[in-house]
Amino acid sequence: MALSMLLFSPVIGVQGASEVWRGNEVNMSNWNDGPVLEGSPMDEPRPGDAVLLIEVDYKPSHFDSRIQGEIIIELFEEWAPNTTKNMIMHVESAIYDGIFFHRVIDDFVTQAGDPTCKTVGIYPATNLECGSGNYGHTLDLEHNENLSHVDGAIGMARSQDPNSADAQWYIAETEAHNLDPENRDDEGYATFGIVRNGMSHVRAIALTPTTDDPTGDEDIQNPASSAGRPIYEAKIIKISMIGVIPEPNDTNAVQSQSFLSTTAGKLTLGFTIIVVVAIIAIFRNTVEETSSVGIVQQPNTEEETDAILLNDY
Repeated sequence: MALSMLLFSPVIGVQGASEVWRGNEVNMSNWNDGPVLEGSPMDEPRPGDAVLLIEVDYKPSHFDSRIQGEIIIELFEEWAPNTTKNMIMHVESAIYDGIFFHRVIDDFVTQAGDPTCKTVGIYPATNLECGSGNYGHTLDLEHNENLSHVDGAIGMARSQDPNSADAQWYIAETEAHNLDPENRDDEGYATFGIVRNGMSHVRAIALTPTTDDPTGDEDIQNPASSAGRPIYEAKIIKISMIGVIPEPNDTNAVQSQSFLSTTAGKLTLGFTIIVVVAIIAIFRNTVEETSSVGIVQQPNTEEETDAILLNDY
């Protein structure tokens, strides 16, 4: 199944990145909502990789209230340097803030990234370009043997031209290896990151009711819908760069420092010091009492001291 787009608009905007976020090592201790792993090189977080946060707001079904959540994604900068740089540029340009997922297909992908896909008035009213809009900066197809369409992978959408990816991207709601280059005759699609937390939100958005009619008049549940436009707005509130994957040693150091800075940590440290001091005091008293009954004879001269030390070994 193709993730097609149309022609691109002229290049607009510039990259104004200070990347101060690279000084922040993200806390991975609460990451418990990831994708299904399959033994891929993408399974394990890679220290130093950039991490972004997608804030979403969506309605899972006709009878549910709207839900807000967060999706955390690691970008594999070493394996896909050009694609990740492109994504970071777009995030820092804020072109994704306020757009919606314009195409979702159950058991396949959730697609977004079109800066023209914003609600005009009341959803589903939007710009005529929605679904074919872009930023205007095309990207050559970038493959790496370590990257594939595993569950939770994020990849670049494109037109029939393999070197036409721009701003639109998709998240694989399940493994989608039919998009990998070795399984296609059109060079395939390029992945460049993976969901590390918040995968349940990706799956819920993929299941939301859709219609082939952008007005929302006809309710056609996935996967029967080919256009996949959600009936209820699946909105991206904001996407932010939040930091980098920490080094393993740095993670341990941060956790230790964090514990000792708490009240419990300070009390534990203080109690430990008291116990150690008490043990030393008891040991000294025992030695003095033993010495007083003549078990250990104190040397009188330097020669006697040397002799006792040598005999002890």
